Amino acid sequence: MPEQPLRLVSWNAASGRGRDGVVRPGALAEAAASLRADVLALQEVDSAQPRSGGVDQVAEAAARCAHGGGAWSWRFARALLGTPGRRGGFVPATGGAGETGPSYGVGLLTPHPVTAWHEFRMPAGRGVLPLPLPPGAPQRVMLVPDEPRVAVAAVVETPRGTLTVVCTHLSFVPTRASVQLLALRQWARSLPAPRVLLGDLNLPGRLPAALTGWQRLAAQRTFPAPFPRVQFDHALGEELPLPVRGSAAVDLPVSDHRALVVELG
Repeated sequence: MPEQPLRLVSWNAASGRGRDGVVRPGALAEAAASLRADVLALQEVDSAQPRSGGVDQVAEAAARCAHGGGAWSWRFARALLGTPGRRGGFVPATGGAGETGPSYGVGLLTPHPVTAWHEFRMPAGRGVLPLPLPPGAPQRVMLVPDEPRVAVAAVVETPRGTLTVVCTHLSFVPTRASVQLLALRQWARSLPAPRVLLGDLNLPGRLPAALTGWQRLAAQRTFPAPFPRVQFDHALGEELPLPVRGSAAVDLPVSDHRALVVELG
């Protein structure tokens, strides 16, 4: 009987917001469980944020994914403390054990054993993103400042062998995202091979693979979710012993990004 493929998923979960902008309790966790991942990389996830019900979204997703089975290993890496979206509303996280309160960042989850966790921090740039606001808002556009960024890596003992998986969400300023990606590649190479990078890199199409020299594991448009026109969400690999069996961009009831699914083996 052929071995099951290894299913890797990257998803910018947009803090659990639905298409109408409303965060519904449990919706993010339910959508995450539906992806049936061997390793799930989440971006734009909250912890203790009033806007998303004060829950730890990564912990809640891990519990829902594990429903009826063994506990999942997971890690939430804070990029910032406070609430993103306005200047002065947040400060960079340091990864210290004493950091509490509302925070925002990325997460990795897996049902398989993890032998090591690592984090890599990247400071914010000076750029701002003009964000259109919905009809009826007091202003038409909000200027969103760039944020500090973080990557979290897990060395995972999968059924198909040891794999280092890195999850990140890079700057919306393309030049800064490119610099961050190259720094992240250098850092990732200090971790055991083979390696996979999953995340919203805010860089389109073939560019991340061209910059890093890593293998592009999926060519799928992921944004905006209803009618995707561009691929910002990526899976890149280095020294992979397993071939790509398939990939897909999965539309979910949560987020403005589709989930990027890659099957290896």
